[in-house]
Amino acid sequence: MKKLFFVYILLIGGANIYAQSPLLIPPTITSETINLTLQEGITTFYEGIETNTMGANGSLLGPTLILQKGSTVSITVDNQLPDTTTIHWHGMHVAPENDGGPHSIILPDELWTPSFEIMDQAGINWYHPHLHMKTGEHVSKGIAGLIIVKDDEEEALELPRTYGVDDFPIILQTKGFDTDGQIIFHTNLDTSVMVNGTVNPFIEFPAQVVRMRVLNGSSQRVIELGFSDDRTFQIIGTDGGLLESPVAAERYRIAPGQRADILVDLSTSLGDNIQLMSYASELPNAIYGATQPGMGAGMTGSLIGYTSNPLNGSDYEFLDITVGAATADPILTVPATLISHSPPVEGTEDITRALTFTQTVMGDLNGPFKINGSTFDMDVIDYTVPLNNTEIWTLTNQTPIAHPFHIHDIQFYILEINGSTPPVQLRGLNDVVLVPGGMGTVKFIAQFKDFANDTIPYMFHCHMLPHEDMGMMGQFIVSEGTSDITSVDNNSALSIYPNPSMNGQFKIDWTASDATPKSYQISTLDGKIISNSEITDKNITTLDIQLSVPGTYLITLVLEQGHITRKIVIF
Repeated sequence: MKKLFFVYILLIGGANIYAQSPLLIPPTITSETINLTLQEGITTFYEGIETNTMGANGSLLGPTLILQKGSTVSITVDNQLPDTTTIHWHGMHVAPENDGGPHSIILPDELWTPSFEIMDQAGINWYHPHLHMKTGEHVSKGIAGLIIVKDDEEEALELPRTYGVDDFPIILQTKGFDTDGQIIFHTNLDTSVMVNGTVNPFIEFPAQVVRMRVLNGSSQRVIELGFSDDRTFQIIGTDGGLLESPVAAERYRIAPGQRADILVDLSTSLGDNIQLMSYASELPNAIYGATQPGMGAGMTGSLIGYTSNPLNGSDYEFLDITVGAATADPILTVPATLISHSPPVEGTEDITRALTFTQTVMGDLNGPFKINGSTFDMDVIDYTVPLNNTEIWTLTNQTPIAHPFHIHDIQFYILEINGSTPPVQLRGLNDVVLVPGGMGTVKFIAQFKDFANDTIPYMFHCHMLPHEDMGMMGQFIVSEGTSDITSVDNNSALSIYPNPSMNGQFKIDWTASDATPKSYQISTLDGKIISNSEITDKNITTLDIQLSVPGTYLITLVLEQGHITRKIVIF
């Protein structure tokens, strides 16, 4: 086994052993026509060491996409990687065929061309690969970028918004390296700390109110964010956009996949030098990054390599900040109010769903972990959600470690964490929530509006990428039907054989099903319908299907209420 390259950037002693570098500010794309080329490259994180990386329109990370609500964007993703991948628009409310989940694969040397209206309110989202069992590798090697959405309501507020001047992208990551200086993934030895792909970065902020668009882009590390002088900052937004009013804080806990819109008033700090820190020593146990990542005796030892990582349970620096002169037209105050929210009211929901997180092996924090007793299966649709449903999802975490739960398609309002009203900074819209370990619970409410597709699902999963890649993920269809019928319940009621098929011939048998299909539909994974046929003979229970082109398809039996979807493969 290859030894690991330990990177001690800033440890308890507080001394930097690597030279500082100016913080990289990613370029922007502001047009409605967006071209992203996924490519390999070389990045020098450490002097004299060339690291193989991946990026979008460059060797590492990707440009910041600045989008306007109400506009329609046309995107071309050109996959020049030697590997199949996808690109998911994390946090964006788009149709499932545009979402970029694991079903929307982009083969090497092929293009993916989604187009969609920007329906989200002003906020911070991001994009990254989402290929099943490869998300951790592709994100760790560098493919990720911010998405900043703007709208008229946010524009009416006196806020910093000059990119790279008083409004800064802050992508926080930790990575692991081997002895050759190459990035390793699915490791608990993520000892390298970086911002925007820059190791040991420094920057000058102006002496005025400065905005930081913060993303925790780490594979699994939870960050307890704060400044070295414990100064108060203002949280003005979370995953889904602005809060109703700023929330003053000295610390903010941000889990993988989460975003935070933060203002810090530096107007009286000219000449000061401060550091943006992670105060991991203050993290409670049972969170990845704390001294003890799980609850119960022996939990640290059960996570391979965890005790060897000097970041765990320690305070360390992300960014060195010097306060320089103010700009010509500075923002010097923080608005007292921001936007209004009208969350769905508990009691108006159409259905409540219960999801339970469990371990495969008791006491083993390495995974795999399960949701409702199962690991992810591309062929299984866990839920069918009727379009326009208002739903409450209750998450119960029976594992000893906290999991950041993420859902595609929608933003939600948190109703409870461990039975209590969430803190004020979590009362806006969110798409990731950290579910506490050791029987911790979260309850949220959401509305599934605008988009339905009977063949292409949305995902829900843990955003600790090793957990996701090992199968802590499920999927749901949003349907214009009226009944919640799941492929989990109906999986044994539908038989398809041979599958895979060598010659494109399949027999579809629903003898064991209680329902009679009205029709069936065959489509490609990107939503293109190959055939759509009625089943007029109500007495038959089998179909013979012939397809000629090798590939992977979805077949959907449409029932009186709901549907059953399965995948078929032709070699």
